[in-house]
Amino acid sequence: MDYTNLIQKTIDYIDDNIFEEITVENLAKIAGFSTYHYYKLFRNYVGVPIKEYVTRRRLQYALYELSQGKKIIDIAMTYGFETHAGFTKAFKKTFGYPPNFYRIHAPIGIPQRVNLKRLKDSKAGGIVMQPKITCRDGFKLVGYEFKTTLNNNAHCRDIPAFLHRFETEDKEIKLYETQNPPKHGEYGICTSTNLEKDEFSYILGVEVTNFDSALEEMYTLDVLPATYAVFTSPDVSSADFEKSVIGTWQYILEEWFPNSPYEIDDSQPDFEFYNERCHPWVYEKVHMYIYIPVKIKSRNR
Repeated sequence: MDYTNLIQKTIDYIDDNIFEEITVENLAKIAGFSTYHYYKLFRNYVGVPIKEYVTRRRLQYALYELSQGKKIIDIAMTYGFETHAGFTKAFKKTFGYPPNFYRIHAPIGIPQRVNLKRLKDSKAGGIVMQPKITCRDGFKLVGYEFKTTLNNNAHCRDIPAFLHRFETEDKEIKLYETQNPPKHGEYGICTSTNLEKDEFSYILGVEVTNFDSALEEMYTLDVLPATYAVFTSPDVSSADFEKSVIGTWQYILEEWFPNSPYEIDDSQPDFEFYNERCHPWVYEKVHMYIYIPVKIKSRNR
């Protein structure tokens, strides 16, 4: 028997009453099951325990409130977090990474309603991206720095504008001519994050053997050795490339991390890597790579 519609009814109830107290007993009553039977059905259909699902949804709604510039003190009573640190701890425990990591890499909107049937259909026969877990040596980077902010999602507008200037002002050409990197490829790295002010720097650069040729206008960075989860975006046409990168990040943040044995190692920066495989004049289908520093989730969190 397919219980999708009955479980969907409780999923809708959770979103409609996200600010209220939600109990498993009440949800089971709405679905018409015993508490024990409902608990098992929900996990089978949704993939996570009901209490964990409710926590995730509340954190997603709270994150949206934060992204709109509201102070943590203003949402504390609504979502049950007394401090910014408390919210960050709960978020990282649930998702495996801090909230600002999500805010940097995924444009934030009001959480979309969960459609259980559509979710089930999309997973049937779908492609699941599994990363390659690899240890990488440290390397040196020379590039250009752009400072931006998470306030009002300004980075979603600022970074594309910076990338456009990077090309039109011939900074890419200057990098390759002055640095003579050992291999072709540009790195996009978010660093110097100021969590209190929601500010960070975006660096676009190339790998070098030393900083001897770095010009005064350029930014230098030593990236330390780390263990990375390396994702490859789907092969798509150049017209769909940007959309595929956004989709890959959303998959990483919303599906892979919460269900993996890893959490982010936030002592090291994550980065995107663009080599000749993203050149549409060379390849009909293009892709890029996302490197995320990871470590095994702590059992004592």
